[in-house]
This record gives sequence, C-alpha cells and structure tokens, in this order.
Amino acid sequence: MEHPAGSDPVRLAETAPTVLMQPMTLCNLDCRYCYLPERALAKRMRLEVADAVHDTVRQWSRRHPVAVVWHGGEPLATGLSHFRALLERFGPGEDHPIVHAVQTNATLIDQAWCELFASRPVYVSVSIDGPGPANAARVDHAGRASTDKALRGIERLRQHGLRFSLISVVTDPSPQAAADLYGFACELGCDLLGVNLAERKGVNEASGHETGPSVIAFWQELAARWQADPRIRVRELEDAYSYVRAELTGTAARRAALPIPLLPMVTFDGEVVPVSPDLAGFSSPRHGPFTVGNVLHTPLAGLMAEAGGVPWVAETLDGIANCRAVCEYFAYCRGGQASNKYFETGCLDATETAYCRTSRINLMEGILRHAEHAHS
Repeated sequence: MEHPAGSDPVRLAETAPTVLMQPMTLCNLDCRYCYLPERALAKRMRLEVADAVHDTVRQWSRRHPVAVVWHGGEPLATGLSHFRALLERFGPGEDHPIVHAVQTNATLIDQAWCELFASRPVYVSVSIDGPGPANAARVDHAGRASTDKALRGIERLRQHGLRFSLISVVTDPSPQAAADLYGFACELGCDLLGVNLAERKGVNEASGHETGPSVIAFWQELAARWQADPRIRVRELEDAYSYVRAELTGTAARRAALPIPLLPMVTFDGEVVPVSPDLAGFSSPRHGPFTVGNVLHTPLAGLMAEAGGVPWVAETLDGIANCRAVCEYFAYCRGGQASNKYFETGCLDATETAYCRTSRINLMEGILRHAEHAHS
C-alpha cells in the first residue's frame, strides 16, 4: 500500500464497539429498494454462532461497552423463542455492559415481543420511510402496503414505554420531503432519526440520486427543521456537526488519523464481514465471498486481528488511503463505504462515489447553506 508523504498507514481498530448479528435471512417485506440477496429465504442463526461471538464480545467489554445489534432480514422473523435463546447466549459483560438493539420493520411487534424487549432490555430501531406515499416502497411479498402494521407495532412500543429510533430511506429528496419526514418522526416520538438516501447497492440495481440542488435542499431543510424544533436527534446532522466542531477546534487532523472502525457483521452461518456490512452475502469475481472466516472455526477477535491481511480487506484499506490522499472531506467521511465503491464501480479501492456526493458532500453543503441563510 502506498501512503501520502508523511502519513501513517491506514489501519483497522483493534476492537469493535458494535457487532451486527443476522439471526434470520428472511424478511416478511419485499421493499422495492432492498439490497439484501437472500431476503426470501429462511436461514436461521444457530445458537452455536451466538455462543462463539459472545466469547469475543465479553473480552472486548473489558475495554469498552459493546452493542450487539440484531439485523436481518427481519430479525423478528426468527421467532420469539429462538430470538430469546440467542439473547440468552450473551451475559452482562465484564467491566462494561453488553447491550442489545434490534433493527426491525415493526410489523411483527406484539405484546410478547414488547415484554421481551423490556425484560432484556433491547433497544428498538424501526425501519419506516415516512408518512403516506413516502412509505409506499415498503410492501410485503404480495405487494401489499405495510404502513398500518408498522404503525401498530410502533404504538405497542409506546404503550409499553419502550424507547425507539427510526431509520428512513428517502427515494425522492426535496425540502417538502425533509419537512414531512422530520414532522413524522417527531409525531411518533422517536429518540433519533437516521436518514438513508436510496442508492444503487446489492441486488437493487436502480440508480441512486446524483448530486444536485434537490439533494442539497433536502439536507438544508432538514437542518432548518431540526434547529427550529430539536426535540429528537438526527444521526446525519450529529455526524456532520461533529466534523464541523473538529475543524473549528483544530482537531480534524487527529480525527482523520484514528484507526478505521471495525463494524463486524456475523451472518446466520457464522461468516464474518469486518467492515462495510452491506457486503455480507455477496462475492467478487476476483476475491470470492466477502468474508474473512467463520466464528465457528476461529474466534471473532482472531478474525478481526488478521482481517487487514485478507486481500479484499487490504484493497478496501487501499481505497481509504486513496480517499485520504485526494479528498478534503476525509476527516468527515473516513473513506466512505466499501460496499458503495464496489457496487458502483466494481472495485474496492475507488474514491468518490454517488453516496459520497449525496450523503456527505451535499449534506455538508446543505447545512452550510442553512447556516448562511439563518445568519442573513
């Protein structure tokens, strides 16, 4: 790997504060923009996989808190008793806690699920795209709308006093879409809103949004709505403003020099993707499957320690180094996502992608325009 003059090699972090687990490949919905390759197949995680992961998670919890995030498919499709059994494989942690979260479409949430979430506890993040037509892409395998079922699930969470966040995919960004989405999230009473612009990725080959005035205006309006009524957090704005603070305080270079965070995804069968978890289940003609090994054969900690030497991960790190060499926003985005680079360009060592432009550069332009407008 070549490095810019005077810079250190790009390196991976030693531990991960978050571990993603795929308890089930099946999803009961068939969202039109979904990238997952096996969402129509019911492949359930064995308990032995959770046992193997717990050994490393407990080890890491001696150094910092660890969040285990259950992410499918639709995790609840694995069934209540099996999901409970997977959770029970994880103890409270050593010096720091092991906490749990689930990313769900909420359509299967009933009283029994709420009781389980409350007893563990499990923090709930709900995938829903907004009011009315904004959620039209989220249909079941028969093409039926899911909105009413999802809203009933959210209402059950509220009745049980369970905190939750929202993750929303925006397919048609505009100022009105930003206003409607933020108002919807506030009305539902979530803690945090995460926003993903629809993108070309995985089995979804539809083109994502290219850079343009409508995308910038979307982010500008979202920043304005949040500033006017900051009752909930917005993930993308928090990240952007954190970067702005780092630039203003002179700490951006230190931020840029930090190790690249690990975000391991453990699939239903124990295979591990150490970074860019959206690559799980996919293969490259040159590199083969995007995995570094299986936790049933090698401890997760060992797989993470050796991940940088796996060819496809090494190419990913090359791509991050290339971004660092040419991009003025590197301290902000830290090299982007390998999955976007691969699905957009066919390689992992590319630099700028449509995702960079719409969800990073346009986002920054939007909040700066909002600041200029508010000041004037």
